[in-house]
Amino acid sequence: MKIRLFIFDLDGTLLDSIDDIALSMNHVLEKNGFPTHQRDAYYYFVGDGARLLMERALPESSRTAAQVDALLPEFMAYYDLHKADRTKPFDGLLPTMEKLQAAGALFAVASNKPHEVMPELMRHYFPSIRFAVILGHRKGHPIKPDPEIVHDILAETGADRSDVLYVGDTAVDVRTAHAAGVRMAGALWGFRTRQELVDAGADLLLEKPESLLTV
Repeated sequence: MKIRLFIFDLDGTLLDSIDDIALSMNHVLEKNGFPTHQRDAYYYFVGDGARLLMERALPESSRTAAQVDALLPEFMAYYDLHKADRTKPFDGLLPTMEKLQAAGALFAVASNKPHEVMPELMRHYFPSIRFAVILGHRKGHPIKPDPEIVHDILAETGADRSDVLYVGDTAVDVRTAHAAGVRMAGALWGFRTRQELVDAGADLLLEKPESLLTV
């Protein structure tokens, strides 16, 4: 498989960020009188952007647009202060990316995380990696699985679809990659299950970050 460009999802693929997301959301929920959730519940709340994360964390009877609009800025402000408290790259990922970079690979990030917080996270956790493009959810643009974010990365890098591998950990990532016409590798070290990735139609499955060196 010839790969020139690796496009990575962020949460659950590059970064193990679930603790900071869960603690930040639970802080906002508790402060506003709503029940909180166990850490593992957030594995299935994340992946579709901050707004849907907020909706899923609220009790069903409170998932109104007005309630989400009221609490989302509070969550974003608190998370921005605590987004790096416990977050870390998955074990083995940084040295693997350094080896791929030395071999000439390009990297990009395509995430449903708010775009504003992403450049700082990438500089902090991947200081030795040169990302060709870093894109999160931008206001006025659709979230994944809409393929626009991948199309924008391809346009900016000039990469051909046949030379691209999209790496992610959820069915949303599979649908995004396939809608954009690129191959998709399921990251089994991430937040979701092997079965979810198989059912969604991932082109290949990677057991650990070091597996990227063999594709």
